[in-house]
Amino acid sequence: MRPIQMVDTKTQYLKIKKEVDDAVLQVMETGSFINGPAVTAFSQSLSAYLGVKHVIPCANGTDALQIAMMALGLQPGDEVITPSFTYIATTEVISLLKLKPVFVEVDRRTFCMDPVALRSAITPRTKAIVPVHLYGQAAPMEEILQLAKEYNLFIIEDNAQAIGGRYHFSDGTTKMTGTIGDIGCTSFYPSKNLGAFGDGGALFTNDDALASRITMIANHGQSKRYYHDVVGCNSRLDAIQAAILSIKLKQLDRYNAARRAAADFYDQAFASCASLTTPYRAPYADHVFHQYTLLLDGINHDELVAYLSERQIPSMIYYPVPGHRQKMFGLSANSLPHLPVTDWLTERVISLPIHTELDQEQLSTITGAVLEFIE
Repeated sequence: MRPIQMVDTKTQYLKIKKEVDDAVLQVMETGSFINGPAVTAFSQSLSAYLGVKHVIPCANGTDALQIAMMALGLQPGDEVITPSFTYIATTEVISLLKLKPVFVEVDRRTFCMDPVALRSAITPRTKAIVPVHLYGQAAPMEEILQLAKEYNLFIIEDNAQAIGGRYHFSDGTTKMTGTIGDIGCTSFYPSKNLGAFGDGGALFTNDDALASRITMIANHGQSKRYYHDVVGCNSRLDAIQAAILSIKLKQLDRYNAARRAAADFYDQAFASCASLTTPYRAPYADHVFHQYTLLLDGINHDELVAYLSERQIPSMIYYPVPGHRQKMFGLSANSLPHLPVTDWLTERVISLPIHTELDQEQLSTITGAVLEFIE
């Protein structure tokens, strides 16, 4: 049996090696490493796949979130609502821009923003909402859109973990996650569902004026070379990564289907175990399983991680410390928001290996070890 990994990027690469190698060599031969035809081609392909007017690549997913907030003209002191139960990048950039992060509760089934908690958190200083499509499960965007419209708020979707996911609205229409709000942001970190062989990110929007502003901000605030209209940054997707992503984009639906198949195997294996709650699949969306995250009942997740590690089976806890409890925000015990579901989840979640290259033997080994520990 091949060694079990949380993400098997090497085996995935070997299956598309010739296409990737040829694409990289083509970039090398053109000598166009920054922007250029490879980046343009990828942007156009991703735009067509997502059904969104504009895709603006950048250096990484964190930059994408920062650029989005800069493009919307948010000012120091403005409040931005986001879940605490997410990777730190989502809230890090809020503080970096001297905005105020307002942490809200998540739903214990979906792990995504709770619309009831969102409504309660809105104040006259609220300017934007950042829902996170966590673990590949879409946030309840229909309710979030209604609240944003009611209170005249921007929506920035953190789609770093759910690219390729589809959201089904109650009127029968469907949109890709990341294309529903004012701006969508994603990461092409190698472990993502659409991962580069290095860093990368992108922003999505259907708003022409926003797209123009995003493009300027990502390129030193330039409207044309050496003419800087706004304060910007230097955040670009290099051409080699773009060429690789163009090849992998063709495989994205197949990759997500493979992740769902692995999740189906896990679900079936754990179906009769009362101590495990398998991931909820919301009826309004297609889960793309960036992570396969179990909820444990009466089981210490650190002990399970150690037990699996002894058997050369990796696992992870995403995330052991929620945003509102991170030292970087400097919140005192008296000022900590009351987020009991978030705190409850951090003690009970564990993510098992899930990627496009898991085989039946590996999946059987993983599930067998988990059940052996529990029993």
